[in-house]
Amino acid sequence: MTNRPATIPLPPVHRTAGLVAAVALGLAVLAGCSSQGASTDCGLDACTVTFERGVEASATVLGVEAKLIGAEGDQVTVEVAGEQLTLTTGQQATEAGGFAVTVDSVTDQQVKIRVSRNPGN
Repeated sequence: MTNRPATIPLPPVHRTAGLVAAVALGLAVLAGCSSQGASTDCGLDACTVTFERGVEASATVLGVEAKLIGAEGDQVTVEVAGEQLTLTTGQQATEAGGFAVTVDSVTDQQVKIRVSRNPGN
């Protein structure tokens, strides 16, 4: 009789890849992100929205719509949760519909904002 060491079978690669894809899809659905003329990077409680300038840009993040209204210099006008805000880069977060909104950056091609849930809401 031959004694062989016990081996633990590894899960198939396709099963692991499927699990990773399902988790990523689940997180996107939970965050509720969609966009037009914009890209989003969302977690459960916050999203970074990068708007393309020169087009009608909007995104639905965390259950609310965010739109780029305009930008001049480092001053940006956005509409978040139905409230219009004028913000500048580096300004402290401004509240809109239970969300905190800040401007991360402004370039000739893009405007990047961060929308996050207020802890008290």
